[in-house]
Amino acid sequence: MKMISKLGLVVALTLAAPAMADEPGPGGSKPPVPKTGEEVYRMVCQTCHMADGKGAVGAAAFPSLASNPKMKMAAYPIVMVTKGRGGMPWFGDMLSPEQTAAVITYVRTNFGNAYPEPVTAEDVKRLSPPPATAGH
Repeated sequence: MKMISKLGLVVALTLAAPAMADEPGPGGSKPPVPKTGEEVYRMVCQTCHMADGKGAVGAAAFPSLASNPKMKMAAYPIVMVTKGRGGMPWFGDMLSPEQTAAVITYVRTNFGNAYPEPVTAEDVKRLSPPPATAGH
């Protein structure tokens, strides 16, 4: 009888556990917001450009960011990230100017790139102004 009571208690607690949870999943239902350049790279860029920044070729071609001379002029990656081009999607409506500046600075100082001058949120705002509103 005691065994049945204990088993019943275990079953009841197991069934009640989901009802007592705040949100589903280990970290809740909201995805984490990347703050550093490395976090943005890992969460947004790495899928295509790979962990080592060397890109990939397969169903599509994803260019290498590693040892890339195009990273020297900050305007190039700012425009590519915010406006996209060819197969590169735009992230201007997904990343804040601060996140964009952080990830570009991260890429320019990692993966064999040696362009230490940081990109600022002001640089991003200057080179990728918001689209004009029709009729204004």
